[in-house]
Amino acid sequence: MRVGIMGGTFDPIHLGHLATAESVREIFKLDQILFIPAARPPHKVQSHVTPEVHRLMMTFLATQSNDNFQVSPMEILRDGLSYTLKTIDELHKKFGAATELFFIIGADSLMDLPKWYHSRELVKKCHFIAATRPNVEVNFSDVENFFGATADEKIHRVTTPGIEISSTEIRRRVKAGLSIKYLVPDVVEEYIIKENLYQSD
Repeated sequence: MRVGIMGGTFDPIHLGHLATAESVREIFKLDQILFIPAARPPHKVQSHVTPEVHRLMMTFLATQSNDNFQVSPMEILRDGLSYTLKTIDELHKKFGAATELFFIIGADSLMDLPKWYHSRELVKKCHFIAATRPNVEVNFSDVENFFGATADEKIHRVTTPGIEISSTEIRRRVKAGLSIKYLVPDVVEEYIIKENLYQSD
């Protein structure tokens, strides 16, 4: 098995997340993509994040039409901060040692990877796929130098469809009373309206 992992706060999940996941699945011939909403991301401890139940439900709704997409609440159900290393260890126990794990992140997040919790141990336990945008050059030399020979084997770069959407902008538009149609799946838009999300800070 080759399993892709899409982690993040998904506040809210949008079409950019979905397009990236599907593109990476095809390019790397992954058997499935597992979306894992973060409960308490270490880098967002001081930030306001929408309650977990809403982010989890929006992720379920957004992915239900793709049989290759699955959703796990494992980080939400686990106590403490959402460290990726703990998630990878749990997934290895679930799927078995023969399954290869591929953690999908944006190019910007890859630049911060050396600062992640026990990052050298983490990169030995799973692959990382950095999704870059067309015609955008990113210098990964510092990351490659930090991880050394492991980077050649475990860190991959791939160009995915250039869909410029951000969750921050979606939240801003909702608060301003602007349309978010074609930025999120219709079912997610309907959920945001029904639950009155993002109307205030």
